[in-house]
Amino acid sequence: MTSSPDLRAAFHDTFNRPATVAARAPGRLEILGNHTDYNDGVALSLAVDRETWFVAAPRPGTVCAVRDLRSGECREFDLKALANPTPKDWANYLKGMIVELNRRGVTVPAFDAVIQSTIPLSAGMGGSAALEMAAGLALTQLAGVELPWLELAKAGQACENAYIGARTGLLDQFSSLRGEPGHLVFSDFRSHEVQAVLLPAAVALVVANCLVKHPHTGEYNERRTRCEEAVAFLQVKHPEISALRDVSVAQLETAKPGMEVMAWRRARHVVGENGRVFAGIEELRRGDVRAFGRLLDESHDSSRVYFENSCPELDILVACGQALPGHLGARLSGGGFGGITVHLVREAEAAAYAERLATAFHSRTGNRPETMICHAAAGARRA
Repeated sequence: MTSSPDLRAAFHDTFNRPATVAARAPGRLEILGNHTDYNDGVALSLAVDRETWFVAAPRPGTVCAVRDLRSGECREFDLKALANPTPKDWANYLKGMIVELNRRGVTVPAFDAVIQSTIPLSAGMGGSAALEMAAGLALTQLAGVELPWLELAKAGQACENAYIGARTGLLDQFSSLRGEPGHLVFSDFRSHEVQAVLLPAAVALVVANCLVKHPHTGEYNERRTRCEEAVAFLQVKHPEISALRDVSVAQLETAKPGMEVMAWRRARHVVGENGRVFAGIEELRRGDVRAFGRLLDESHDSSRVYFENSCPELDILVACGQALPGHLGARLSGGGFGGITVHLVREAEAAAYAERLATAFHSRTGNRPETMICHAAAGARRA
């Protein structure tokens, strides 16, 4: 990854003056707990060793300029004209963060910035949240304000919900901010409790990007609506239920005959995921990595059957991985509808596994996925 000094030099080359602030934020891998965050649920994730940098300096006036070093693209926008996002523009994540920081009493000055990232684009690795968190840390420093980590995470979520129009939860922001090397992040999205869970040193994560990029804001919002419908149906007989976090598999099975079928299926996935998270923590505490890996396989089956946020390419990657030496478990990671699968493998076999996975996928589809070996990394920080 390009380091902060390298990016400071790139900033100077671009704007002919030194940068004054810099921050980095990692992407994330969701390990268990798919679509649980906006249902007051729980998840296991990690801050991945791929990250986004944001390097900036203040400038006079109200116009900001940002250069993306990866694409070479530049954007300019006026701090007085942020009401309406530009359709399908990456700068919306910056503008939305500024709007949310302003709502929290942070007066962001005009700035110039360069950004750089090693997080694959549109792959389901939390790239947008990494940009939001890196920008948030740098821009609050420019404004001379310290924002608590939870409030920064909520600003990122509000950016996604209100400005981008995706009804996402807090998983990505929590993971990016609170990651620790060698550990998973356990997040409770009701209490906002975050704990580090040790990941055995003998394992690695092979990430495979199927390179299918499905625009999924509408699909994502539909899933959330169905989850809310399931809760509303269950509350008629169980008024104590406020979210799918409160629902058991037995309650869902009892309610199945009367519930709208799509609402039941979406809820079945989320309720199952919450259970797999708690089971996964216990398996890791017992040191049973194989049992933990089986939960990943079960999670993917649930995504495929109940939540329908997989796609043929993701299913093929999981099936190919399950036939390879070193395999412990595999599933889609993130929102789904394309993007990546994450494979829990023996560290010693990770390199061979990644190559064999790519070859097997190519033989079945004619396409070669992008593969990478990943580990748990430190969370976001200023530099």
